[in-house]
Amino acid sequence: MTNTHSIELRVRYAETDRMGVVYYANYLVWCEVGRVEFLRALGHSYAALEHQGTALAVAEATIRYVAPARFDDLVRITTTLTGVRSRAVTFDYLISHAESGVRLATAHTSLVSIDSGGRLSAIPPAFRSALAAVL
Repeated sequence: MTNTHSIELRVRYAETDRMGVVYYANYLVWCEVGRVEFLRALGHSYAALEHQGTALAVAEATIRYVAPARFDDLVRITTTLTGVRSRAVTFDYLISHAESGVRLATAHTSLVSIDSGGRLSAIPPAFRSALAAVL
């Protein structure tokens, strides 16, 4: 596996606003879908990580909207791991129209590792090694 993974999804009606355009906050949800599937492709389930007492909390998120996605569009979320530190991980995202290739949005998230009590903690060694191996 490389540091990049893509997944496609179809825009649901519930994700659009009254103008028929995807509501802006849904792009953050799509980034989460991209992250979870990136980790799954890496061989690590995010659910298993949380079950072991570690979560990744979003500390920062930025999005640049370029073009609208609309109901029933097929969109591609390309997630790229850009950094791993002892307590943090960063990802970049490209959200595009899967059929035309038109760029819809770009995004970046920084996540920190926290324990079950919500305190900053080190990323578990095996998980961190798996992430670092694809950088």
